[in-house]
Amino acid sequence: MGQTVAMSELPSTMSAVYLMGHGGFDMLEYRTDVPVPSVGPGDVLISVGAAGVNNTDVNTRIGWYSKSVTTATNDGGSDGYDDAVTDDGGWAGEALSFPRIQGADAAGTIVAVGSDIDPSRIGERVMTRTMQTAGCTDATACVTMGSELDGGFAQFVRVDSTEAFAITSTLTDVELASFPCAYSTAEGMLHRVQLNKGERVLITGASGGVGSAAIQLAARRGAHVTAVASKAKWPQLDGLGSEQLLDRNADLIAELGKESFDVVVDVVAGPSWPALLEVLVKQGRYVCAGAIAGPLVELDVRTLYLKDLMLMGCTYQPREVFENLVRYIEAGEIRPMVSNTYPLTDIAKAQQDFLDKTYPGKLVLIP
Repeated sequence: MGQTVAMSELPSTMSAVYLMGHGGFDMLEYRTDVPVPSVGPGDVLISVGAAGVNNTDVNTRIGWYSKSVTTATNDGGSDGYDDAVTDDGGWAGEALSFPRIQGADAAGTIVAVGSDIDPSRIGERVMTRTMQTAGCTDATACVTMGSELDGGFAQFVRVDSTEAFAITSTLTDVELASFPCAYSTAEGMLHRVQLNKGERVLITGASGGVGSAAIQLAARRGAHVTAVASKAKWPQLDGLGSEQLLDRNADLIAELGKESFDVVVDVVAGPSWPALLEVLVKQGRYVCAGAIAGPLVELDVRTLYLKDLMLMGCTYQPREVFENLVRYIEAGEIRPMVSNTYPLTDIAKAQQDFLDKTYPGKLVLIP
């Protein structure tokens, strides 16, 4: 069964960035002769309007997910690591296939559909889901755009039709492209930890894409939000929904007191991690979806069991997380936070600015 093409003038090649292997920016190769993906019976082809820059793109490029790496993302973000990471450099602990088109999220328009898909979807504006479950047989298995699957750093991307979510919005593709990875990660954490109205939540890394999304999404649920971010970034976080801001270098216990939060939402980890458990109430919940300050932490198990704490990791997202995200956007309940855009040719500059934490919120590439 072949493909149904929306436009007779679809090109045979496109511009895209190939990741040629794990390493520094030299592993990113901008090409103009990459074949446009052909669609299978259940696929759609999306003309990418914009694609967000995410930590997972950097992590994948440098092989940070390998258990051989024990330092913060920034330590190898520009140049990679001296030791080659090949066997377990993907987020799932397995080797990746190269070349790979990265880009964990994308927004755009469907321009072609497979033979099993209703042609009426052609012309539909969509966002793609980052953590995709199409084709996965395990109930909690997923694959990632830009890792196991080619992603959005290209003029066109092919995805299973069930992973392209229609959206009706006046927001631009650039604004929509700021949502999928960061906001679904944040919403996935709040969903998993079951954050409720009136609860006190501490959010780390609050000036980043996931952290700033978590502020909005937690406030939307009616929680009382305290956010941790560099003091220089505080003005940009104004109006997102936090009731209190703390500098990332602050002594959390001294500033907040022990047992002052019901929930901690963390993407930082690193050396300051033990304090996060101290500020949790007894039977408090901790949820994590990142470790930008370093993946290895010190845990006093007595704190864990004597306080009856619940520690949760969060990668897999049930479909309702992304469906809810689309609903929030369409209702205007959350807003994009885009700080800068770059042409796809400037991907290294965009990732360097991301690593430098030059801007709060999201950076977006335009093919």
